[in-house]
Amino acid sequence: MSNADRHGLIAKAVRDSGSATVQELAELTGASEMTIRRDLDALAAQGALERVRGGARTLLLRGEEPPFALRAHEAVEAKRRIAAEVSALIADGESVLLDSGTTCLEVARLLRERPVTVMPLSLQAIHLLSETPGRATLVVPGGQPRAAEQALTGPLTLASLAALRFDTAVIGCCGLSAADGLTAFDLDDAAVKKAGIAVARRTIVAADGGKLGRTAYAHVGPSTLLHTLVTDTTAPAAEVAALEDAGTVVRTA
Repeated sequence: MSNADRHGLIAKAVRDSGSATVQELAELTGASEMTIRRDLDALAAQGALERVRGGARTLLLRGEEPPFALRAHEAVEAKRRIAAEVSALIADGESVLLDSGTTCLEVARLLRERPVTVMPLSLQAIHLLSETPGRATLVVPGGQPRAAEQALTGPLTLASLAALRFDTAVIGCCGLSAADGLTAFDLDDAAVKKAGIAVARRTIVAADGGKLGRTAYAHVGPSTLLHTLVTDTTAPAAEVAALEDAGTVVRTA
């Protein structure tokens, strides 16, 4: 098991159970307790969990958005496959609005080497697209970054979106269902997603299967606003069928 896979498994186990001991995590992963202690120290430094005597516990409160550092370790391979599928749907020369979130960050890694124009809505993606210049043209919006998440929100972000028109908006989500549509944990984030969808010719939602059938706090819009959903093989079949019946094209990576 690679370090990344082990870290993802540990982060998920602590999140799902609320806490876990070093011994429990060693049995789960097959790694030594010394290795697990080093893993927990590294994950704690990233803000993915809280280190406590003999193990770790989650930083996540019930109903709260999982922190970026924790989500970065979840479904990593699925997110990369989804990103590759999203990138394949985007033609050279397109203008692309790229939402915040871990899956969209994987999309940014691929678009960096494409002759497209990209406006990212997170500081992580802006940094990625600017630190090693590729073929993409970077456009930077205004806005105020949310703590930890680093997603850009607020009046300046909304004004930046209103001034432009995009071929494609690539949107992440916290929850998506045919019944409740696209949802987010944060009202300001939901407002930015809604504005982004409104100024794009088409909307592609990039979401791993764990997001489907879930509903978060802030409503973005009905599923009928979405042109294409790119997800992975863990997506619930019934939810996929319901979204397709509502008119969304679903592609599985």
